[in-house]
Formats: sequence, structure tokens, C-alpha cells
Amino acid sequence: MSAPRSQSEGLDARVRLSRGAIDLDVRLAAEPGQVIGVLGPNGGGKTTTVLALAGVLALEEGHVRVGGHVWDDGRRRLAPEQRRVGLMLADSLLFPHLRAVDNVAYGPRSRGVNRHRARERAHLELERVGLADRAASRPRELSSGQQARVALARALATDPALLLLDEPLAALDPDTRARTRSDLAARLTAYDGVTVIVTHDPLDALTLADHLVFVEDGRVTQAGTPAEVLSEPRSTYVGTVVGLNLYAGQGDSHGHVTTVDGGTVVTTSPTEGSVWATVPPSAVSLHLHEPEGSPRNAWRLRIASVTMQGQSARVGLVGELPLTAEVTLESVTALGLQVGQEVWAAVKATEVRTYPR
Repeated sequence: MSAPRSQSEGLDARVRLSRGAIDLDVRLAAEPGQVIGVLGPNGGGKTTTVLALAGVLALEEGHVRVGGHVWDDGRRRLAPEQRRVGLMLADSLLFPHLRAVDNVAYGPRSRGVNRHRARERAHLELERVGLADRAASRPRELSSGQQARVALARALATDPALLLLDEPLAALDPDTRARTRSDLAARLTAYDGVTVIVTHDPLDALTLADHLVFVEDGRVTQAGTPAEVLSEPRSTYVGTVVGLNLYAGQGDSHGHVTTVDGGTVVTTSPTEGSVWATVPPSAVSLHLHEPEGSPRNAWRLRIASVTMQGQSARVGLVGELPLTAEVTLESVTALGLQVGQEVWAAVKATEVRTYPR
């Protein structure tokens, strides 16, 4: 049922526009079948980028090319309905009075496909997302995860060259989100167009995307494969997303790094000049008294937060060197850790990694 798609199709875009306080300048490029994960803090420009790709917002400069076809170049601009684009949002926006099959068929029908062929295609897409047996169900009869899969089927039923997913799992509860994430990953594997997924959830990005782009204050601060980003985060926000303590500073040949806030970190693998230094939270040990043996990294800090995560806790520390420690629940109890308490934090020099900024 799908129209054949040229294997040369891909995305080449530079999105430049101003919207409110955001002056956006974002480059995106992807090969057919590739999934780009776009992450960043609220107000950084992620959704604005998606709306520009979809044609809802016009570029002031730059271009959007998909499969070699110009969708927007600042002079000539295709309307959203003229673009081979599928859009899925956090709110599935299904028509409540229509059955699942007719919700999915709406996409092809809106593009001129006759009723019989549109419903035939809708049945195929519902089968692909594992909902063939719920074709006759209305949205109120479906779980939130099933509604999300119907919305995905509807987006794909028009044979889009570009699939845009803006926080598609954000409205789901944790259990439903995990199951739907798995279903979504399986469906995207079989999709041969380009997918751009906007998310705040690192697990969504790492599970679904094979290339990550971080957008902060309208600019790309880092881009690369998940492995590259996990290995060498290059902004404080990225460090937070991948779960590392990250510091910008100046390194010397003796392994000392002076951070931009005036703290000092020691490593056994020195990098000279402008550097990033990372410390895994799991490498931080906490003590009520100054640790014995004079570890090369030890700071007296104040506890700002204690957050339980399963069988461990993340302890936020402030002082000479802002730090997050990951400790066992037994340690929290044994040390009597509480917000406002002062403790010693120690990190072995061998656990500190540095690399050029």
C-alpha cells in the first residue's frame, strides 16, 4: 500500500527565525531511516524548530530540504499540507466520535485518497503498531498508550518523508510510557523516512534516537551519537541529562583543574588548557568526618537535596564544588543524611576524567 520511497531522501535543514525571546539558529541533518532526538531545557527552541520543519512557522533565513525537495528557503515556502510530513504530539488529538480505523484513515482521506483505500491503509498501519484487534474501538475505549499508538499510525498513514514527534510520550504514566516506548521503537525501525523526536526524557532519547541534538537558548550546544554524548558532555545541561557532574575549567600538566567557579579537582589523567572535567555521582563517597588517608579530592559541602530513586538516593551538595552523589539507601540511614547537614564528599582522582573544551 505504501508508495515507493527513494532511498536518497533525507533531511537537510537550517532553521533561523525569531519567536518571542528566542533567536533560533539550529542545523539538522539526517539520512533516511535515521532518528534524531532533540533535547533541551524549556524555552530553548525545540518545539519552535519542529513547527518550522512542519511549515507552521516560516523561516526568516535558512532552508528546509527533504529528499532534495525545497520546503522552505526563506523565499519559497510550502504550506504544511503540501509537505510530506507526519506530526504526533503529546496529546494524541484523536477524534472522539471516530473509531480507531477511521481516525487513522483521516490522514490519507485528507490528502485525497478514496475511502476504501484509506481504510485499507489504516488497517495496515494499525496492524503495524499491534492494534489490529482494536480497529473498531473509539478513543474512550482505548488506554492512553493505545491512543498514542493510534496517533502514530495516523501520522504514518500518509507516507511522510519526515515524521515529527513532539513529546509523544509525555502524557503517559511510567508503566504505560515504558511499554509504548518499546512499541514506538519497534515501529520506527521499520520506517524508512527521517524522524525528529523532541523529548525531555533522556531514556526516550537514548532508546529511540541514533543521533542527539541539544538545543539551548536557540543554539545547538552539542550533537552526536548517544555514545559520544554520554562519553563527553559539553554543557552543564547535557551533563545533567546524562547523569554526570560536569565542570568547565583550566587544567595543568599536574592533573589539577581549576573550575570557572574557583573550585579545584584533581585527576590522574591530566589535560592542559580549557577542559571539561566529569565525575560520576556513583564515584562520590560521603562522610560525617574528614576522610582518612587524605584523598586528593575532598570537600566539606552542605546537603541541598536528597532524592530517592529505587534502591539508591541522589544527594545534591553545594559549596566549593557543587556536586551530586549517588549512594545507597543504607548509607542515607547510617549517616542520617538530611537537607542542610554538612558532610565531607570524597572522590578518587582516578574517577575524574578530563577532555578538551
